[in-house]
Amino acid sequence: MRELFGGACVVSTLSVLVLYYSLVSSEVADMEHIVDETNMGDMHDKEERRHREPSGLQQLELNEAQEKIKLLESKLAMLESRLPPTTSYPDIKFRTYKDRRRILVTGGAGFVGSHLVDKLMLDGHEVFVVDNYFTGSKRNIEQWLGHENFEMLHHDIVNPLFIEVDQIYHLASPASPPHYMYNPVKTIKTNTVGTVNMLGLAKRTKAKILIASTSEVYGDPEVHPQPETYWGHVNPIGPRACYDEGKRVAETLAYAYNKQSGVDVRVARIFNTYGPRMHANDGRVVSNFVIQALEKQPITIYGSGEQTRSFQYVSDLVSGLVTLMASNYTQPVNIGNPEEKSINTFASMIRDMVGGDSDIVHLPAVEDDPQRRRPDISRAKAELNWEPKVPLSKGLAKTVEYFRKELSRTKHSDRNSGDPAEYLL
Repeated sequence: MRELFGGACVVSTLSVLVLYYSLVSSEVADMEHIVDETNMGDMHDKEERRHREPSGLQQLELNEAQEKIKLLESKLAMLESRLPPTTSYPDIKFRTYKDRRRILVTGGAGFVGSHLVDKLMLDGHEVFVVDNYFTGSKRNIEQWLGHENFEMLHHDIVNPLFIEVDQIYHLASPASPPHYMYNPVKTIKTNTVGTVNMLGLAKRTKAKILIASTSEVYGDPEVHPQPETYWGHVNPIGPRACYDEGKRVAETLAYAYNKQSGVDVRVARIFNTYGPRMHANDGRVVSNFVIQALEKQPITIYGSGEQTRSFQYVSDLVSGLVTLMASNYTQPVNIGNPEEKSINTFASMIRDMVGGDSDIVHLPAVEDDPQRRRPDISRAKAELNWEPKVPLSKGLAKTVEYFRKELSRTKHSDRNSGDPAEYLL
């Protein structure tokens, strides 16, 4: 029994030892695993720190990249500062398709044309401007560029034009003596071939067309004031004939198209007009006198200065053109201001308004220069209920203000606001 009991004790002891050894071995293994993981973690952290911390070369490249980014940002800011402000357009009248017209204005970038474009755009119509920029300027119409109702076509009307329109205001032609005498043949072609093209367009599209004629069709008149029934006194081979006879033929063409093809025509005989956006070098009385007075130069008068003119402000003319187009009257109509003054009087008025002390000097008279010019506007009053409203003093003051700003410009951004209402009186 003792031997059996002793053997059992030995077996039990061995079992306990084996169990203890197993437990110890397991704990040692766990400890080794933990140590291994800890060591691996430390090594991984060291590796990450090594990659995270750039070397000297990498730091240098990073600094250079940051400097380039800053330089690009500064250039971008400079370019953004050069961009024009977000385009804002004047408020226009809303029209539906029922009463909105597609209107073509030839010479629409010129002095009178641009003011007519302003009125038509403000009235809510779709306006197409055609101009070859011989005397016109994009600055005159830049306030409408990009507007959904406005389209600008750089085109010479001596060449055919294919477009769909409801009305045509045919104003395209140089209108001041230096400009229309510069290329007499081209002036004749513009007023004949160009007019044929516009009348043909009106015929094809069944559009109403207004021909901008001129008081020059009366020449150096022997009847005073000049009614529409006066046939005129024109030298057909003189230096002004390219314009005078060109406009007379334009009227003839208009009524020939009316009689033969039923084209709905209107003819406006425009008398001397002045106002903002006049071409500074067009050689006309008002622009010449204003610029000479502002620059304190002698005011030059060709001839004795006793010859007379009647000047209307441009907004009055535009009102007359639109009223004539809307009317049912088809015969020629004088659009002008019957207030007649001598050239000497105009020179003195403008010099006093500017406030300078320019001398008034007289140069030799120009050939075929009309001695008297004054419209009889009885027909316009009776048929259109139209007459000019802007007093000469107010119109001249606005014109002087415009040219003063123009002459003071020193950079491209110095300009008149382009607000169509700026020049309304």
